[in-house]
Order: sequence, then C-alpha cells, then structure tokens
Amino acid sequence: MNKEYAEYAVEKTRELIAIDSPTGYTSAAMDWVVSQFRQLGFAAELTNKGGVFIDFGGKDDYGIMFDAHGDTLGAMVSGINSCGTLKIVALNGFNANNVEAENVKVYTRSGKVYEGTIQLHNPSIHVNTKYNDTARTFDTVEVYLDEDVKCKEDVKALGINTGDFVCADPRFRVTESGYIKSRFLDDKLSVGMLMAYGKFIKDNHIQLPHHLYGHVTVYEEVGHGASATCPADVKEVISIDMGCVGDGLECTEKMVSICAKDSKGPYNYEVTTKLINAAIASGADYAVDVYPRYGSDVEATLASGHDIKHGLIGAGVFASHGYERSHMDGVLNTLKVMESYMNQ
Repeated sequence: MNKEYAEYAVEKTRELIAIDSPTGYTSAAMDWVVSQFRQLGFAAELTNKGGVFIDFGGKDDYGIMFDAHGDTLGAMVSGINSCGTLKIVALNGFNANNVEAENVKVYTRSGKVYEGTIQLHNPSIHVNTKYNDTARTFDTVEVYLDEDVKCKEDVKALGINTGDFVCADPRFRVTESGYIKSRFLDDKLSVGMLMAYGKFIKDNHIQLPHHLYGHVTVYEEVGHGASATCPADVKEVISIDMGCVGDGLECTEKMVSICAKDSKGPYNYEVTTKLINAAIASGADYAVDVYPRYGSDVEATLASGHDIKHGLIGAGVFASHGYERSHMDGVLNTLKVMESYMNQ
C-alpha cells in the first residue's frame, strides 16, 4: 500500500462530498457510489434501504465486512417565519454553534434548489445589542434565503415547504502540507478509502484469503445504518469511521485510530487485537483510544441480532461534527491496516 492509493481515496472523497447527502436524502450520492465500484469491476448494488452493498470476493467462506457510511449531518426545514426566513431542525449532530454564517442549499421536493445562509436572528452586530450574549441554538438561528422574499407566502411561492432538506457548504480543500479540511469527512473520507482499497485489489490482481464485503450505509447518523444487509457468512464486521482527536486521546490526524471502547461498550477483544497486530505488521502509525461520546454502524448490526465480532478503525479527524480536518498520512495508515488485516 502506497501514497498513490491515499491520494485516490482523497480525490474520491472530494467527488463524493460535492454530492449533498444528509441523512434521509442520499440517493444521488449512493447512485454515484454504485457507479464507482462498478467501474472498478466489483459487483455493487443498492440495498432496499438505500445503501450500497459491494462484493470484493475472496478464497474462503469466512466472511468479513467493512462498513463506511455515506450519510452526513444536515438540517430540515421545520417551518417558515412570517418575515420569510426558514426555521430549521438538526438532523442529529448538526450543531448551531458551528454552522452560523455557513452557506447552505435548500432542496425542495419539486427538484428546485435555492441558496441561503444560516444566520442568527437579527445578525448585524451594529444593530443587535444582544449579539454576543445570545446562545446559538436552532431556536435562535435561521436560514436567510438569497431570494427576494419578504413573507411566508413569498417563500411558499418558491416551492419551499416544511420537510425540505438543508445542506451546508462542505468547503473541501487539501493543503500543500497534506491536511484535508471539509465538513463531512465523517464519514465520506472512509467511503473514499473503501474505494481506494478496492482499486488496490484490482490493480494488483489480489485474491483475498477471506471473502470480503463492503457496505456503504445510510442512516448511520441516526443510529440504524448497518442494522440490515449482513450476509449469513459474515463473521467479523469492521466499521471504518472517523478516529477521534481531542483532549485525553492519543490519536492525531496523521494516525489511524483503533477504538477499544466507545459509549456503547467495548469492541470485540479478538478483533481489536487483530487490528493492533495488523497496524504493527504494516508499520502503520496508530493509536488505541477510548471514545467518550461515540457510537458506530457496527453496533447497530449487533443490536439487530447479527452474530458477529466487531471492530472500529478510522483516520484521525479533528473537530468532528464541525469543520473537520484529517491528513493524507492518516488515510494511508488506515489503508495499511485494512490491507494487513485482510492478510491475517
């Protein structure tokens, strides 16, 4: 595994992030994901739930599955104010504190898309004497449309209604020093890595020793992404998701994180040990951490009754659920662990 595949992963991440896919509005992004895996030569199909299932093949019938999720945070129109601004409600972890002044798109059910900005009500500091003291919540911020609207009726005439999706500008960029900055690296960066691993398999004509499946899920951000679509021969499921970076944790953006425990409990001891051994064998720069506020797709698989062993890895991501940052080295280290794990 070399840097070429990390660069490919990041480029595919860039392309996927450009397709808005908040939880509940993911079909365009998942159609693109299907096309990308098929172009690599793999059987890929949409699930009834809207995710993508991929078969990477393998020599034996000991099934392993890599999960990554393609749904992101976002918001939904919950009402229209009398002045023509939009009330919005968060889709799970979307946080008003870090989306104030962010550009957004509003997707209507007729197919029309409108632009706007999330702002505090009465947002001019030259006018609002309570600007600094106002808590930022979805009761105090709203969407100002970039349209000539002055009342609720003007907005309704555009075809905007309660239930329409609101998507923040991801602002994707890669710096010369290798840092990857964007909203929604959680978890589109991992989808890019799953594609890069598939390209690695194809480029090198690898027949894996164990049967490998991939599952790009939707609805992870609301807790039931991977609750279905787990073949009967799958014995181990690894969630490839963001690795946490923050106070009290060892992981950085340049490392691959191996999670030993999160808010739902410990990950499988045997699988976690195999992941650590894979990191050591591949020379990957890694950290083992306990995540205090986290839950992953594979826990939904367990909760739905599947008899599997579970693990979690991911490239380190700083400022999760905000304007996130990772690094090309973290991507490469994660790919090294994926390759090494499948060779055990």
